[in-house]
Amino acid sequence: MSTAVVLFTQDLRLHDNPALHAARTGADRVLPLFVLDPAVDRADFAPPNRRAFLADALADLDRSLRAAGSRLVLRHGDTAEQTARAAAECDATTVHTAAGVSAFATRRETALRRALGDRLHLHDGLTVVPAGAVTPAGRDHYAVFTPYLHAWQQAHRRPLLPAPRTLATPDHPHGDPLPTAPAGTSPALPPGGERAARRRLRAWDADDYDRLHDDLAADATSRLSPYLHFGCLSAAELAHRAATRGGPGADALVRQLAWRDFHHQVLAARPAAAHTDYRPRGTRWHHDDQELQAWREGRTGYPVVDAGMRQLAHEGWMHNRARLITASFLTKTLRHDWRPGAAHFLHLLVDGDLANNQLNWQWIAGTGNDTRPNRVLNPLRQAERYDPDGSYVRRWLPELAHLPGRTVHQPWTHDGPLDYPDPLIPPDALTARIHATG
Repeated sequence: MSTAVVLFTQDLRLHDNPALHAARTGADRVLPLFVLDPAVDRADFAPPNRRAFLADALADLDRSLRAAGSRLVLRHGDTAEQTARAAAECDATTVHTAAGVSAFATRRETALRRALGDRLHLHDGLTVVPAGAVTPAGRDHYAVFTPYLHAWQQAHRRPLLPAPRTLATPDHPHGDPLPTAPAGTSPALPPGGERAARRRLRAWDADDYDRLHDDLAADATSRLSPYLHFGCLSAAELAHRAATRGGPGADALVRQLAWRDFHHQVLAARPAAAHTDYRPRGTRWHHDDQELQAWREGRTGYPVVDAGMRQLAHEGWMHNRARLITASFLTKTLRHDWRPGAAHFLHLLVDGDLANNQLNWQWIAGTGNDTRPNRVLNPLRQAERYDPDGSYVRRWLPELAHLPGRTVHQPWTHDGPLDYPDPLIPPDALTARIHATG
């Protein structure tokens, strides 16, 4: 009987998994494998929140595999070394895994190729349209989103793949115990795993997404980003479902998936953009440890900024509009380098995707793909527009919950003592700085 190994990475699901499907259709038996590689920890890609979510996702994947008559084999160590060893132990003729876009993923795939040779098969399964599948004439990637979107909309889409009902797996080799959640996580993390992802997908109503996705208090976004990051949900399936549903809300969701793919194709072509300016502009960044720490802790004195940072600390997730506001405040108002802010987000975000996180930060900072590098988001105007009655701020800053109306966004106008810090930048200086930057 022939055996194939499927090496799970960021595709922790059974539904619409090209690597799993190829392994199952090309061999009599399949060994599902996941390797906990210490190189991931050394690269600081596995902080507590994502390790907790990963533990949930692996346990859920193992349960689903066992329901199909299989099991997940977990190993600790170097990914290429452990994969080659597992393949040898079960006499596997092929190894299937999802292709990545980061420099880390490229190094991993190079090591796997060195260890396995032509037995290694890479599959596109992390995005809707594979990175590099659409390119402009004479270039290796799209640098501007709108022309990319037009090409992305016309690109070929692979068919969706069913989850296997049964999966024959060799009795050997055995694996290590599955990991457990670490200490020190955010208190309100979402549950990980494919079943949690599909429950969330069924429960979420996309019809009002176009109208409410920027409303901070409405909390009308899908919250599917952690499941997309870990591959508990297929981006291709989500795009297909949205396109089938149709309507303005579904169209707006598809556009966000295109943005996700856009960032992946940029990072695939320019891996250094994870830590260097995509478009260097000679910016002279300000540095102040106390300001940076106040921003991290949600103590800037600007309530909408602080509310976003408090949500991040509590949930390991932040509303996308709040991400834009808090990032703009750090880079354009305080004039701090985008890299410490991006690192803080990556440390806490359950959906801490390198491509999306770093390139969105660069977009805000004016060093990335934005064609308007001097764009500045005024936190006071953003609060008035996206949290007009202050509900979002009151949810995350209970010390200001008693302030009436829009006073909650400008607590310095309130008469009386408050257990809340003064603004890092006085409001009149804020306005002047925004005008000077913008």
